[in-house]
Amino acid sequence: MNYYSLLHNSPKTTFKNAVVNGIAPDRGLYFPENIAPLSKHFIDHISEYTNHEIAFEVIKQFVGDEIPEEKLKEIIAKTVSFDFPTVKVDDNIASLELFHGPTMAFKDVGAKFMAQCLEYFNKDNDDEVTVLVATSGDTGGAVANGFLGTKGVNVVILYPSGKVSDIQEKQLTTLGQNIKALEVDGVFDDCQEMVKTAFLDKEITKTLTSANSINVARWLPQMFYFFFAYKALHKTQKELVFSVPSGNFGNICAGIMAQKLGLPIKHFVASTNINDTVPNYLVNGVYNPKPSKATISNAMDVGNPSNFIRIQELFNNDIEALRRAFSSYSFTDDETRSAMKKIHSSSGYVSDPHGAVGYLGLKKYGLKENEFGVFLETAHPVKFLDVVEDTLPVSVEIPEQIRGIMNHKKIATKASSYQDLKDFLMN
Repeated sequence: MNYYSLLHNSPKTTFKNAVVNGIAPDRGLYFPENIAPLSKHFIDHISEYTNHEIAFEVIKQFVGDEIPEEKLKEIIAKTVSFDFPTVKVDDNIASLELFHGPTMAFKDVGAKFMAQCLEYFNKDNDDEVTVLVATSGDTGGAVANGFLGTKGVNVVILYPSGKVSDIQEKQLTTLGQNIKALEVDGVFDDCQEMVKTAFLDKEITKTLTSANSINVARWLPQMFYFFFAYKALHKTQKELVFSVPSGNFGNICAGIMAQKLGLPIKHFVASTNINDTVPNYLVNGVYNPKPSKATISNAMDVGNPSNFIRIQELFNNDIEALRRAFSSYSFTDDETRSAMKKIHSSSGYVSDPHGAVGYLGLKKYGLKENEFGVFLETAHPVKFLDVVEDTLPVSVEIPEQIRGIMNHKKIATKASSYQDLKDFLMN
């Protein structure tokens, strides 16, 4: 499998190079040259396969022969090592829980898969690689956990000061070893811009790779979730509509990839908070990124979502085709809190703010009688403890994964400019 840059000013490259380099030399995102649909027999008989077998079938064409089959199966076994349950919260709506991994966020799958791939590709290389990643919340913790102790890999995580939850900050600043955190005076978009600038800096770029969803090994494994949900729900005999809480748009882009592989998904809803660049684009046809605004669903506080260009590519940059298959709506913090209350009062289910935004997207879309809606619950409510307990009459039990880090000391370096980042990387 070859990959090409979506800016079309760089040569095609291999899966290995796309993973190791993260971003193309022209600063474009890599995209697979071919997407071959899976067999109808596989889709129709998906219940007969284990999650490990499903994940292998889904990802193998994108890896090609660059990782041996047995090694790829081993990587998948280490990656897909927890459950992905669907929980009914309404007559025609279910939550797909993606938070049962080590850092209790959906990004555990992509981070672990990428870490395992990078370790394999680096196994005979004595040079160290630095994984550089910006986070609006959950990516940092997932990447830190996924790469902790990985041979030949150092990790530098940039996060916006005061704009991630306390638990999210603990998860990315307390592990030590090969994990370093930079606390940036700014918003997520500032962190992301610093990372992109670093990849263009010839003094340092040769030793860098990215673990944001711009990296194909972080992005593509997110297809697994949609196949697992279909396996659990296809016997409802209803057409599935997925609502995905969307920030950098990697997760919903992976869902559309799953659809291109033949998964019968009727429609996608990209549900956002007040960072409404994509909802506005679908209304007026003008893509106008703007500075992100802070919300209670902070992992979606992105004003210029990197992966939206991949979604446009999947629809051949045809906005009318996109509008037929894809809707996007934005919601305020007040609406998010109201949705959390409504879900809890009607079903007893405790959603985090991101899941609540996903639920709101399904409600605004308006499910028809023959449709069944799935919203992605991307993080455990404990990750947003203050918001959840201030909104709902509940006391959230602290899971074991979180209790273990609560008393650890935060270690982070302050940064306010790209030069601060460069100095840190060079020293």
